[in-house]
Amino acid sequence: MNRKQFFLSIILASVIGGLIAIAGVNLLSPTAKVANFEEKQNTSFVNWLKDDKFSIPDGINFVASASQVTPAVVHIKSTVTMESSRRGGNPLEEFFEFRYPDNGRQGPPREGRSSGSGVIISEDGYVVTNNHVIENAKDISITLHDNTNYEAKVIGTDPTTDLALLKIEANNLPFVPFGNSDQTQVGEWVLAVGNPFDLTSTVTAGIVSAKARNIGILRSESNNNLQIESFIQTDAVVNRGNSGGALVNLSGELIGINTAIASQTGVFSGYAFAVPSAIVKKVMDDLLEYGAVQRGLLGVSIQDVSPEFEEYLGKDLGVSQGVYVASVNEGSGGAEAGLQEGDIIVGIDGVETNTVSKLQEMVARKRPGDEVEVKFLRNGEENEVTATLKNISGTTKIVKKEEPKVVGFESVTFKDLDLTLQDRLDVDGGAVIDEIDNDKWEEAGAREGFIVTHIGRTRIQNAEDLKRELGRNKGEQVMILGIYPNGQKSYFEIELDR
Repeated sequence: MNRKQFFLSIILASVIGGLIAIAGVNLLSPTAKVANFEEKQNTSFVNWLKDDKFSIPDGINFVASASQVTPAVVHIKSTVTMESSRRGGNPLEEFFEFRYPDNGRQGPPREGRSSGSGVIISEDGYVVTNNHVIENAKDISITLHDNTNYEAKVIGTDPTTDLALLKIEANNLPFVPFGNSDQTQVGEWVLAVGNPFDLTSTVTAGIVSAKARNIGILRSESNNNLQIESFIQTDAVVNRGNSGGALVNLSGELIGINTAIASQTGVFSGYAFAVPSAIVKKVMDDLLEYGAVQRGLLGVSIQDVSPEFEEYLGKDLGVSQGVYVASVNEGSGGAEAGLQEGDIIVGIDGVETNTVSKLQEMVARKRPGDEVEVKFLRNGEENEVTATLKNISGTTKIVKKEEPKVVGFESVTFKDLDLTLQDRLDVDGGAVIDEIDNDKWEEAGAREGFIVTHIGRTRIQNAEDLKRELGRNKGEQVMILGIYPNGQKSYFEIELDR
């Protein structure tokens, strides 16, 4: 082959190659006629999203956890009392804050609806939720994932952790197993499952943003100092209605109960908070076994170590983190173990306690009579002692919930007011109207849930005390004063039968 033939061969090959390329483009062109849209799309796009490098690793696949947990998260609806609008005036109302329900001026608190979430934790129908979801509730209904409805019974509540245990009569239910919140790490993926804005079975994803957070939300809701705030903070979206719902890890294990959000508007704005499962499980076990939470106390007043606190004390504590013992209660477990004012607690049972919230969380897992190992600094030297925790009464006895005494008078049933509600309403004793089967009482303004605190000027301590006082006034007109669970004071007058 001479040079001329060689160049002609190259040119011919180029022309043939170009014609083949043009033909290929025409064949793959979107203008090619196809029978349906599936073919249109398949000929128009390369399926690059299904490439291995875009697959989600099994370790962070949300689908398995969501499908496992969603059937065990329930929708809780309850009937609660709400304050009526005020109309008219009355000297008693103005000077004593009591409101009269008659004459069309001021009706009793109207009924409203509260909505939240709950988590089934056993196949026989035990459900954990927030206390504030069912607080002051007259009736509680639970809707399962399959839209089955049940009436719920309150087994027990604990306002100091904002937790409550409910029971429905059902079996073979799906439930969420408890996980270990201690092993949950900052940065770990989590899912929040609940019913925000009545949108049932909603799943959101985020990460653990922080642990052992204290945001002061429970302290303002109670008059005692036993509140435990050591929340798991997450950026998974949580809104109104998520309260009481599940915070789970990617294994579908319960690591927290969603309780609060950090928001100036009432809707999610970046952070949410959940009670860690270590506390949830302990509180649920207590309520199941005893009907009341068994709170073991170290018996010390404590404060976070910080530069501001050092400035307040006017001295250098020598450490940047820890829990400062401001005082020690006489006869407490801490006093008997030898703790003193000025000690800085840095560990409980081998776990670092650099903040008050973490120390409270560790102690809250214990019951009266349990022992804890306390590591502390005194004058810069590290020490360790064993302290026996006591209850609020200063003993190691387990306290069981007592069923309120119930009495009847003129077909109206009264029961003792429990101590938790007495504490929240700041009242000394009282008797609750539990059931009314008397038209005269209803027409006078009596309502179920109303708490009788006085008959005239006579203070009422309990249901038996109320029955006795009513019996003394047979045939007379009496003024019954009291308060509703929402804090609204009221009164009504009634003429008793002879």
